[in-house]
Amino acid sequence: MKPKSRSKAVPGPRGKAALFAAAFTVAVLCAADVVARSHPFGPRTRSVNDLGNQYVPFHAHLWDLLHGRADGGLFVNWRSGFGSSFLPDIGTYVSSPFALLVAVFPRDGIDLAVYAVTLLKVASAAAAMALLLIGLRPGRWWAAGMLGSSYALCGWTLADAVYNPMWLDGLVALPLLCLVGEWARRGRRPFLGVLIVALAWIANFYTAYMATLAAGLVLLLRLWLGDLSRRQRLSAAGRAALITALGMGLAAPLVAVVYFGTRHAHPGRVRQFVPVPSEDLLARLLPGTYSYGTPAVFVGTTALLLALALPFHRAAPVRVRAGWTLLVVGVALSMQWGPTHLLWHAFATPQGSSYRQAFVLCALVVIAAWHTLSYGVPGPRALGAAGALLALVIAVASGSERTLHAFSLPLALLAAAGALGGLVLLGLRREGGRPLAVLAVALLVCTQFGEAAVTSAADTRLRLGHMDDYAPWGARQRDQAAAIAEADGWPAYRTDPGREQTVGNDPLLVGGQGAQYYSSLTSDVLSRTLTALGDGWTSRGRNVQSLDNAVTDAIFSVGARVHSPPDPHQNWFPQDGSGVTVTRQDVPPLVTVRPHADRAEGRTDVSAFGPSPYRNQELLLGSRVYTVPRSTVRTAAGKPPSPSDDGRPGVRVGPLPYASAPQKPTITGSCPAGSEVYLWAPHFSGTARLSGGSTSGEGLTGRFRSDQPVTKIAPMQRLGTVGDTGRFRIDLSPNKTSLVPDGAVGCLDTARLRTAVEELKTTGATSVSVSDGTIRAELPAHSTGIAVVAAPRISGWRCAADNAPAVPAKDHYGLIAVPLYGSASSVTCTFHPPGLRLGTAVGAVSLTAALLLGATGAVRRRRARVAFTPAPLATTRPAPDDPTARERLTTAL
Repeated sequence: MKPKSRSKAVPGPRGKAALFAAAFTVAVLCAADVVARSHPFGPRTRSVNDLGNQYVPFHAHLWDLLHGRADGGLFVNWRSGFGSSFLPDIGTYVSSPFALLVAVFPRDGIDLAVYAVTLLKVASAAAAMALLLIGLRPGRWWAAGMLGSSYALCGWTLADAVYNPMWLDGLVALPLLCLVGEWARRGRRPFLGVLIVALAWIANFYTAYMATLAAGLVLLLRLWLGDLSRRQRLSAAGRAALITALGMGLAAPLVAVVYFGTRHAHPGRVRQFVPVPSEDLLARLLPGTYSYGTPAVFVGTTALLLALALPFHRAAPVRVRAGWTLLVVGVALSMQWGPTHLLWHAFATPQGSSYRQAFVLCALVVIAAWHTLSYGVPGPRALGAAGALLALVIAVASGSERTLHAFSLPLALLAAAGALGGLVLLGLRREGGRPLAVLAVALLVCTQFGEAAVTSAADTRLRLGHMDDYAPWGARQRDQAAAIAEADGWPAYRTDPGREQTVGNDPLLVGGQGAQYYSSLTSDVLSRTLTALGDGWTSRGRNVQSLDNAVTDAIFSVGARVHSPPDPHQNWFPQDGSGVTVTRQDVPPLVTVRPHADRAEGRTDVSAFGPSPYRNQELLLGSRVYTVPRSTVRTAAGKPPSPSDDGRPGVRVGPLPYASAPQKPTITGSCPAGSEVYLWAPHFSGTARLSGGSTSGEGLTGRFRSDQPVTKIAPMQRLGTVGDTGRFRIDLSPNKTSLVPDGAVGCLDTARLRTAVEELKTTGATSVSVSDGTIRAELPAHSTGIAVVAAPRISGWRCAADNAPAVPAKDHYGLIAVPLYGSASSVTCTFHPPGLRLGTAVGAVSLTAALLLGATGAVRRRRARVAFTPAPLATTRPAPDDPTARERLTTAL
């Protein structure tokens, strides 16, 4: 009887391992969020730190881009920063193939979409690791699935990466790149290997770099452990290097753009690396520990026990035990030494979490654990030694602050007992039969599920305690988006989402075209220009804010502005009872024409700005509209405040002695009657308000947020209109010791501003069209002087007047400028991301080489098949009277 073939619907061991790992991982993450009552399973928001400020808004903009609703395209994002280069942001935040999943969700479900993308990435990492483990050595599919999930649910994922979803692409890439190394070692699937490397580097080049280094170390160890000749090892290493180089080359168009984008970005904070104490490092191996600045290397107690047992597992060859143990220890030590720590981070000290390479160590620990189990369950001697080492780890870690939570050490001890008991029962399965084996597996699975779920839930809750958090999409965002959609008139004018921001990238989330922008690639020219104009920022200048100012609105053609109450999710300022409103003002077009008078002043770039933001605004506007009066600052006691003691200009005002203090610090002076009063106090924290007798009409409350040391500064605020007497008094309510600079008050003459706007409208563009990276403006006939585009002069802009050849755009105090030599009637500016041409050339060469590599392999395989094809047997029977022919046929058969 012909044996039945296995149905194609039933997966083999590798498929079972991958499916089990993915399903187990998703179940743990969802259960943890249910316990933590985290969105979407509870009222607590997931949007902490950069998840709310960057990743969710950038995915929202990707949704708009995919549905044809974005202002701009792949090259320029016209919503943020008055026009920013978008391709580097794509390569940094949303270039992962997984990110495309957001397109199938509704726009107002963007938070759920990002959550689903996160789950899918972590599950894919678990499945990829399970496939790798069985590819390295045969073993039980359920064990490979469990260890694959241990890797995906490592401490690095739960503590650092679930709210930095772009990093999770590196988690997926590492086991896949190790598989590529295995194929290179065996001379298989070179073209697929190139494609995987390219996708890994496109998805997130930062963590792909770390994963590539780790995969290289794994390959070198595998070559050393393998039974190959020296020539075969060199050939395998060469194949792997070629595949990696070609894959990186295919990713070059995007990676090169990101690289050049970082060169033009505003510099961030520079930190010196300081290794963590040993007890903190060991503590992070245990479940239920959390810290922002220490390496999160938890992989589950079962995987840790198996890795600790490897050196003592006599069933494994000595070289295997020594090789994997030394690799794990070596990588762990490299995380604690400055030069190698920098090597893991591409020679740039991280500004946030210092141990972003921790997932590499987690992967190596899991692979070492698999090698232990694949040679059989460790015996009592090996398990005893591993248990003793684990007890030593727990004892040393008990002196760390990371284990001070009430549940940390009990959870570690309970997990150790469960994991050790499960492994002991698994070793006794031959004596107890199938029931004992099932009990062992159940105990191991339940232990891993419980400790991972508790660790994830604890991390989620503890993150909310020390990081800024933001509300998911709700009524506030719906009202803002509706108001912006009704007022929007782009590109005739901009609509700014407003000063009272919800997240760091409101324009990407709710629409409009404003100054607000937060990215690791925020351009230096944008940050410096807006700061010189009195704008505020956080993240040391990389998160610029909206500037609610009539002059800058005229400069940047902001014709509509949304005003919202303070975000109710935050406790920075109390609610004022207002709702979402929109104000409009008459502004010049996006492109204006200025006279050439600036040439006599020498420099016209950002460095030409002075210390006063009021005078800097006038430089860009081209007219004098402010009076900067002499003002007097007094403390709550009526005395002159003390000067700054840290070298910055200004005087110190302290917090009020108690909340209901009758006297407050004040600023007094005089302005022309009817002027609008603005307060520029970048290092002031609290509120400011024009007193009753100083204002004509109802005064406004200026809200200021700054800190020490300076990671955020407050923007200029409008406080109201000064009364008929011209005298003003500003009451300050500082909530911490703050600085008030010289020249803090500016008095705006609104009539002069209207006149300046009318002049700019008269000489400005008659029509403006914008499409992705191209701006075209029709000017009044025979315009002379210099055309100024109300967008930052970031690197990559080329402009031309009429039909002249395009040349790099000039700089007009940080904005795009086009000299109109003689006269002109039109201006065209086109943006090309720096690095794109170089990256495309490298990508084209790599693609050609990869195609040749694939074609060469196909030809070789075809020739090999032809060379080994046996000759067909004769079918013609010999004649009955030909005994010689009959004998030859018999011999052949």
